[in-house]
Amino acid sequence: MIDGLIADYNASVDEENQIEYTDYVAMLMSGVTTMINAVVYGLIGFVSIALVVSSIMIGIITYISVLERTKEIGILRSVGASKKDISRVFNAETVIVGFTADLIGVGVTFLLNIPISIIAEKLTGISGIAVLPTTAAAILVAISVVLTMIAGLIPSKMAAKKDPVIALRTE
Repeated sequence: MIDGLIADYNASVDEENQIEYTDYVAMLMSGVTTMINAVVYGLIGFVSIALVVSSIMIGIITYISVLERTKEIGILRSVGASKKDISRVFNAETVIVGFTADLIGVGVTFLLNIPISIIAEKLTGISGIAVLPTTAAAILVAISVVLTMIAGLIPSKMAAKKDPVIALRTE
């Protein structure tokens, strides 16, 4: 607002009578915004790495489950289960594991927000610092479940490809 008035005044007078000013608050806020953006991008990077690692770990857990349940796969195939049925069993397992882990993570976050907000308010006087919006939590759970499904695709396809006769012979 004041910037506009000064610009209008400077446009109406000659160069000698123009007002030169420096907006220190705008410069300071620009620097603070840049720092906050850098921290946010860093956190997004860490979260992305964590999601990739967790997806890999869920894929490994599913793979180990396939190895441990080879005889079960052979029994299911011998009684008429199709390859798709076997694949669906392991896909459902990975989705359940991922969804449960996501709910635990979001629940712990909601619970930790309470003491963090109380401590931050006592130290800074600003309330509501630590907040996880419900829509953001739901989106995070959905993204994580999709990543979990993707991580379980390879082990579930491996389980579906197992020969029932060979699977029944393994101990």
